[in-house]
Amino acid sequence: MLWLLIAAAYLIGSVSGSLCLGKLRGVDIRNLGSGNAGGTNALRTQGVAFALGVVLIDVSKGLLAAWLAQHFLPAHYEAAFACVFAAVIGHIWPLWHGFRGGKGAATLVGGLILVWPQALLLLFAVWILCLLLTGYVGLSTVLAAISLLLSAAWSGADAGMWCFAAASALLLTYSHRSNLQRLRAGTENRFEKARLLRRLLSGRRG
Repeated sequence: MLWLLIAAAYLIGSVSGSLCLGKLRGVDIRNLGSGNAGGTNALRTQGVAFALGVVLIDVSKGLLAAWLAQHFLPAHYEAAFACVFAAVIGHIWPLWHGFRGGKGAATLVGGLILVWPQALLLLFAVWILCLLLTGYVGLSTVLAAISLLLSAAWSGADAGMWCFAAASALLLTYSHRSNLQRLRAGTENRFEKARLLRRLLSGRRG
């Protein structure tokens, strides 16, 4: 049963929100902007409404994968973590879309809502703080994923949760490797409007 659920979670994760909605609009956002089939590129190339639809679908994939595991194997919480991770893998390397998908953050968040909601507070705090300071979405997402390790430490997590936290942090760091490479090269896209905290601090020093 576990392996069937993991396979189902991967297939669910393989349904890309941006590519499905893009077909309705007659576009493939992998050919636009950064070439990534995720919410950030959807926002940059297709606008707010399209991006919200993408995020809703991608978050729902993680939720559904976690729910299936909790419903069919309620006594084994590790199954839910495994299915969420499988859904994230499906989002990054989707079977239905030539193994070219997004970067997995929204699907991971969707799964965390059910399997580890306590970690979301720190995750969102790190993401928002980094974004307000730097304007870099990719860097903010990587640091937010790494914050799962801090949540594991503070909550006294067992080995299963530690493995999930470490694997998720590594996977999202890998999926954002192009962002990190551009960051080192000084060519990474930045949301200047999001750097509210940086501008506020600069104004006070002035």
